[in-house]
Amino acid sequence: MQVVLLRVGIDTASDGMLGPVFEDGTFDYVPIPDGHRLDLRTYGNTHGKHGAPLLTYFPKNLQTRYRHRPIHFDPEFKTFTYGDPTTPKTSLRRLQEGDLLVFYAGLRGWDIHVKPGLYIIGYFRVLCAGLATGFSRPDLKRLFSRNFHVMHSRVFREQRSNLVLVKGAPGSRLLTKAVLISAYGKDRRGTPLKILSGRMQKVFGDFGGHVSIQRSPPRWVAPEFIESAADFVTSLR
Repeated sequence: MQVVLLRVGIDTASDGMLGPVFEDGTFDYVPIPDGHRLDLRTYGNTHGKHGAPLLTYFPKNLQTRYRHRPIHFDPEFKTFTYGDPTTPKTSLRRLQEGDLLVFYAGLRGWDIHVKPGLYIIGYFRVLCAGLATGFSRPDLKRLFSRNFHVMHSRVFREQRSNLVLVKGAPGSRLLTKAVLISAYGKDRRGTPLKILSGRMQKVFGDFGGHVSIQRSPPRWVAPEFIESAADFVTSLR
């Protein structure tokens, strides 16, 4: 069994904001924008779990810009699929049935005063994974028809040869309450950055000393921490 942590969702580096976390620990997952501008779902017409349009969580100075901006829903938690054609995510093709792909995102307090942090928001109990070229057309339709990279034919044609796809099995979930996993540290130059907290290092290990999780490639949990990581993640609701 393998356990992998992967950052997803909108962030300040690319779009100037983070998703919200509320006083009771609940949150709204705000995906990244659709760079292809193909999806019909926008931040203005799409509502989060709390009933408000996702646009609500954007700073006022960004709301006009993003009101009609299409959304790139990936991962999506209706049929549990994830896809990515970029080199840093290539290793995810090695995931096998029963593995855990754990998603975390940057969130900021919405109705509470807490520092922005990185939170687990959901996970897939993997059913299958691999390059898109390794799936038959019937299987792509059956397993991944709701995935952004597959549902938009032009995107799929452009990305197919490098596209990694992951399908979650029953038991996969978008959490009800986000779980903080970060603390503040510094890089070698003294610049503040978010690292895996000491408490979470006891669960997931330290990834061979690479504890920065601010903007990182997939973090694979070392074998000696897989049992504790899996027990912790699957206990979350």
